[in-house]
Amino acid sequence: MSKVLFLTGAGRGLGTDIARAALAAGHRVVATGRRPAGVIEALGGEQDNLLVTALDITDPDSAQAAVGAAVAKFGRIDVLVNNAANFHAGYFEEISPAQMRRQIETNLFGPMNVTRAVLPVMREQRSGHVLTISSIAGLIGQEFCVAYAAAKFGVEGWMESLRFDVAPYGIRTTIVEPGFFRTELLVDASTTWAELSVDDYAERTAETKAVWQGMNGRQAGDPAKLAAALLKVTAMEEPPVRFVAGADAIQGAESKARELLAQVDASRELGGDLAHDDVPTA
Repeated sequence: MSKVLFLTGAGRGLGTDIARAALAAGHRVVATGRRPAGVIEALGGEQDNLLVTALDITDPDSAQAAVGAAVAKFGRIDVLVNNAANFHAGYFEEISPAQMRRQIETNLFGPMNVTRAVLPVMREQRSGHVLTISSIAGLIGQEFCVAYAAAKFGVEGWMESLRFDVAPYGIRTTIVEPGFFRTELLVDASTTWAELSVDDYAERTAETKAVWQGMNGRQAGDPAKLAAALLKVTAMEEPPVRFVAGADAIQGAESKARELLAQVDASRELGGDLAHDDVPTA
């Protein structure tokens, strides 16, 4: 069945692969980006089932305008794919407060802005699916990723809670946790390095930055295959609350689950009996 997909960050990387796959499958696609001309070029030109419109996800008014254009063109929005993101890399003390705020503004408040604009449309329809691209870094803290992980951990909590808000209106939510895919997240247009310098971190920063730069274009995951898998998720009558994508992400999530259970068990003696004395024990 043909659906209307509203997609952020469609001009490059995974967003372009999702848009291409959706169009090839016969869906109608609202492909958004800061530079509409770049989106049209990436997708091979204008098409009947394609609406390209400008969107700065950090601007709520821009989000409202893009959603209005989508509804004017296609009459509805069945699936929102919050894909647009960037990456601020570095150690916490070397990432400036302004950089930290910009990372969270884009990667957390950005998808919130777009979702806030889309949800009234979905509520009126009494149907919809909000799919937000998080990361395995939204589940597992990693070295050199404090800003990115902080934003993505926020995405996880927001999305996991949002599902309870919107479920009564026929709206489903899915958190996508990809591992390392050969997208454009590590290119200069998407990656910002820490702008501060602390002597104690200097050697580690140089070495770690070189490792991250060396990964670009060598990641194992195929974004075209991820795009195809995401379309299968959007076709499900009961889509998963969480979709862990990629063998590396699945392995990491399994390890994190075991680690959490071990930490819970280790907390029982000290943390299991902290209620008031007048509260009956279970």
